[in-house]
Amino acid sequence: MRWILIALFSIALAPALASAQATKSAEPFAVGTFTFDGQEGLGLVLRQQLVVELDAANRNLQIEPGVPRMAMPEDMLQLIGLYEYGLKSRLYEIVNHLVNTRQLEGQRPSFIHDVKTVRTLAPIRYPGKILNAAGNFYTHTCEGCSPQQQAENDKKIRANRGVPYLFLKPAQGAVIGNNHDIVLPAGRDRIDWEIEFGTVIGRAARYVSAANAQDYVFGYTVTIDVSDRGGRPGDRSSDWFVGKGHETFAPMGPWILPKEFYGDPMKRLHQQLSIDGVKVQEARAGDMIHNMWELIEYGSSIITLFPGDVINSGTTGGTSSGAFKQGTRTGYLKPGETIEATIEGIGTLRHRVVAGKPLPTDLTGSQLPAVGTYKPAGARPPQ
Repeated sequence: MRWILIALFSIALAPALASAQATKSAEPFAVGTFTFDGQEGLGLVLRQQLVVELDAANRNLQIEPGVPRMAMPEDMLQLIGLYEYGLKSRLYEIVNHLVNTRQLEGQRPSFIHDVKTVRTLAPIRYPGKILNAAGNFYTHTCEGCSPQQQAENDKKIRANRGVPYLFLKPAQGAVIGNNHDIVLPAGRDRIDWEIEFGTVIGRAARYVSAANAQDYVFGYTVTIDVSDRGGRPGDRSSDWFVGKGHETFAPMGPWILPKEFYGDPMKRLHQQLSIDGVKVQEARAGDMIHNMWELIEYGSSIITLFPGDVINSGTTGGTSSGAFKQGTRTGYLKPGETIEATIEGIGTLRHRVVAGKPLPTDLTGSQLPAVGTYKPAGARPPQ
């Protein structure tokens, strides 16, 4: 009788034990959007080498006795919004189950893929807002300066930092995922590169102080702010839409690392960009004029930031003008080149640069024209 009572008690307790929320993950993971057998789906990225289909891995977990059923999000925006409302614990449970049952080793289940065998899409399809910081790295505000010039420049900025400068960058149409081509628009021959640290908002933020900003972050990703330095026709003045808004000009990914697996980016950040294997940009967090938390405070003082919105850090020195002065480049991006943008601990974006199609012949003349048609032709626009 005693053993029967123990058995009944164990059976009754099993669901509670199995469904206890996990508070730690056996391994760090990232989250991304991929295509599996031609279908778009969410995946967990483990060891930066394996992609786990989220839906299938969740079903695999739910086979275990006492594990409650839980629907998985349909897209990344849902995942981000639900992460702190129970989903994080389920993702931890999925990872712990895969690790503890050794499903990541040897003959793996069909829902676990080598990262090179799946197509990587932009992790968020698509952010509601992308806010980029302009002129936010000391070295970018003094491209190609000597050490003495840089020191003088930095001293002046520190004495009067003011508030950040954020601009909107388009999402749908501009955002592309890893290994997707960056397209140089016809006639736009002054296309530049800018690696940036992308911070993904995790919950609605309005008038958030810099001191509390980390509480509103979901995670971090790699971005490139591809930029058109050609300017407008006529007075050739700066135009942020022309400069930042072209198709394919917002590479993002390859995935998002939840913040708990990265640490403090204002201490850890190390980013670099190379073109055809030649490093042209490199920076650490200390190069930033306004840190990420200040950018969040500033942005949220203007408009509510929602889950899945992205704030980009701005870029370091080594863009076209700086690289040209340092002798590592002879000009802007050219078709056939390959960009690689890496943030240590997060991942690498890799993109081929290709020429865009010629302009249609039936346009009326209101389109953005080729830079070479401007007068005076060949003048370098403001940076």
